[in-house]
Amino acid sequence: MKASLAITAIAALAVKASAACWSSSLGYPCCSSSSAEVWYTDNDGKWGVENGDWCGIPKESPSSATCWSLSQGYPCCKSTTQVAYTDDSGKWGVENGDWCGISSDSAGSSTGGSNEDINVTPGEQYTHNGNPFSGVEFFINPYYTAEVDAAIAQMSDSSLIAKAEKMKTYSNAIWLDTIKNMNEWLEKNLKGALAQQTGSKKVLTVFVVYDLPGRDCHALASNGELLANDGDLTRYKSEYIDVIEGHLKTYKSQPVVLIVEPDSLANLVTNLDSTPACRDSEKYYLDGHAYLIKKFGVLPHVAMYLDIGHAFWLGWDDNREKAGKVYAKVISSGAPGKVRGFTDNVANYTPWEDPTLSRGPETEWNPCPDEKRYLEAMHKDFKSAGIESVYFVCDTSRNGKKVDRKHPGEWCNQTGVGVGARPQASPVSGMDYLDAFYWIKPLGESDGTSDESAVRYDGYCGHETAMKPAPEAGQWFQKHFEQGIKNANPPL
Repeated sequence: MKASLAITAIAALAVKASAACWSSSLGYPCCSSSSAEVWYTDNDGKWGVENGDWCGIPKESPSSATCWSLSQGYPCCKSTTQVAYTDDSGKWGVENGDWCGISSDSAGSSTGGSNEDINVTPGEQYTHNGNPFSGVEFFINPYYTAEVDAAIAQMSDSSLIAKAEKMKTYSNAIWLDTIKNMNEWLEKNLKGALAQQTGSKKVLTVFVVYDLPGRDCHALASNGELLANDGDLTRYKSEYIDVIEGHLKTYKSQPVVLIVEPDSLANLVTNLDSTPACRDSEKYYLDGHAYLIKKFGVLPHVAMYLDIGHAFWLGWDDNREKAGKVYAKVISSGAPGKVRGFTDNVANYTPWEDPTLSRGPETEWNPCPDEKRYLEAMHKDFKSAGIESVYFVCDTSRNGKKVDRKHPGEWCNQTGVGVGARPQASPVSGMDYLDAFYWIKPLGESDGTSDESAVRYDGYCGHETAMKPAPEAGQWFQKHFEQGIKNANPPL
């Protein structure tokens, strides 16, 4: 049994069952997947933890060996019958933060607004003209809709359910965080967005390109599949970037925004001297960016934004000055490709405005203690550095409320979270260089595990203001989601 768990097996017997499996007779729910992490084993079976409670890990049934999705590298759905997507292979659901195949005996289940596979034919070349977020509809991510539906199934508070239902009506980014996920999600959602288009208004899809070799070199929770070496750089180019390019060229008649490699270049600004992993990754970050800018930056229907961290990362004068040089060099290395601008606060919690803070001891003399002041300063500094196109997209998915963190550098599953301003083009009068507020990090998806024995455990996820117990990065975190919609600002 993990020492970090506050409950014991005896105390947990009071928990009511929510699924029919071997543990339900003992008063425990069934875990959502037979591949769930094993936290404890006794004579009854293997135990996991989901949403802060013990659950029984289902035993593999004989029929699972014939589940159609296994041949494609995905498990069979164990409990959900909610169809998130349909293609030639079959019906897909979402469990435990991953796609799963819904077996044929679940046919007829509700699609819940799913994005069915429809034969669509791309039309004439689309070209961005000005702000990519303006004058378009935003694509609704069917994967996130399915996650929220699964979250609602665990709620009993009618007012909370109503708030969660509203979350399904807003757009958020689709993360291409592995080669496998890119192959599974990119074309499906491009096709879905094209099918969603009616009339003359185009449908914009936002993807996060996130698989650099040595990814997120200063953190452990979000390390990627590719290592900082020449072989994996070759894979990044041929198996990831080139494949994305091919799909983007096919679906040329619709607008696309790419959020490029969060945290990578910001790490080159501040962490080369202190973090050996970042020094090892520098070559691959620079080469990878040059390659993708050359590939994507010449596509007229694609707009790219490079990540610039957040106010309490690069907000200080010396960091901003250095950042201007780094980003100008990176953009020029990708010529003739063009970059529209930059994205800030991705997967972070810094408020858009915080009038309670100013440059002083409390902020470690940071002159930019909120995202608005940060972007105002960055706009001036990047223009001074010779960067031609300086526009911004601010991630407001989790910055509606000032969180409980005691230091602004805290980034993992912060308590006090609240969903922020809704996705919107040109949201602030007088800031014509702010293209949009947008939800890049989906509320409810974990920043990292609090399990100290996990390979990807990062100490920040064990800090006082990090909510616990937390699942691995990217997996669903029910309590964090519920707190986020309760604290929404503006209210849902």
